[in-house]
Amino acid sequence: MGPAMEYRRFGKTNEMLSVITLGGMRFKHGWDAPRDRLPKDALDNCIDSTRRAFECGINHLETAYGYMKSEHLFGAALKEIGRPREEYRVMTKGAPMTGEETRALVELQLAALGLDHVDFYGWHGINNEERLQAAVMPGGPVETLHRLREEGLIRHVGFSTHAPLSIILRAIDTGLFSFVNLHYYYFFQRNLAAVKRAGEKDLGVFIISPNEKGGLLWNPSDKVRSLCEPLSAIEFNGRFCLSHPEVTTLSMGMHAPRHFKQNLAILGGGENFSATDWPVQERMDAVWPGISNRCTLCDECLPCPEEINIPEVLRFRNLLNGFDMKAYGRYRYNMLEGKGHWFPGTFASKCTECGDCLPRCPEHLDIPRLLKETHRQLFSLPTFIGNRLSDFKSAVLEFVRKIISR
Repeated sequence: MGPAMEYRRFGKTNEMLSVITLGGMRFKHGWDAPRDRLPKDALDNCIDSTRRAFECGINHLETAYGYMKSEHLFGAALKEIGRPREEYRVMTKGAPMTGEETRALVELQLAALGLDHVDFYGWHGINNEERLQAAVMPGGPVETLHRLREEGLIRHVGFSTHAPLSIILRAIDTGLFSFVNLHYYYFFQRNLAAVKRAGEKDLGVFIISPNEKGGLLWNPSDKVRSLCEPLSAIEFNGRFCLSHPEVTTLSMGMHAPRHFKQNLAILGGGENFSATDWPVQERMDAVWPGISNRCTLCDECLPCPEEINIPEVLRFRNLLNGFDMKAYGRYRYNMLEGKGHWFPGTFASKCTECGDCLPRCPEHLDIPRLLKETHRQLFSLPTFIGNRLSDFKSAVLEFVRKIISR
């Protein structure tokens, strides 16, 4: 029997959450439209995963309107399992653009979940300046969410973000939010200042997708696997995240029995690494100085006239050259130009060698050469086409559903 589940205070919400959250993005057929049609194997998958989570001591479920079937699946699963409502917390998210749309969407989501309130509601995707302003405008979505909080439909209001650090810090500083969902992992530490600022402001900190966006850690490179021993890559990264006292919980999209064992292994590290964990981080940290032409991710090279997200592309190069993370680099790099504000930027092949970035780089890197080198190494036509076909299928199914429902 492994370590008992750990719980932490979720910032000023004063809710005690398990350090592992059951994320709702990955259930079988979860992304297939229509959202309210639940195949039996999808429902069985959600019921089994939710029941296992409760049995492990997980008391927090995370979903979103944008996850297609997820809210409906959780609603059916919670009804089937019959867990007392006071024993678990639910987070959902949405990106309504007006006050009127906000109320209508929240009511729709509550109906899908079969709940009379959600504990946490996050405005989904404060990813750039435009969306920050849309969310916090007077009379707009966030103001309406606070009115719904006063009515008891929502307990706490927060936001989810894939934004540059400067936007995240500004959103935190509005004083409108009680929690933030963001990216922060061993292989992506650029948001440390946001984690620290959230802690200073007493916001709960929720880490998004630590195993997938954090490095495809269920299938690490041989080098990462070796460096992490005797821990798994998932175990090391999870403990790294939880070694920050500001962090409350990590979202794990556990949708198969084997996922529970590998994710529960992160328990036992606490706010300070154990004697076993520290040598792993020391070995990992020792790799970075040896990366040739390493980008320090300072963002001074931005903006790029061709809209290349230079630091992110060169981050993939760092990970490829330092940790042999080719699978992760290909997975993420080939999402460019297809995810809009969720993952902005053009392919590095668009570089015109204009030279704008060169005098701004404190490391004096030959950025155009490194960009083109990274594109050659990571661009994969099959991966690119597969990503686009998946997005196209979802869009077509949702369009057909809307036409039929009229």
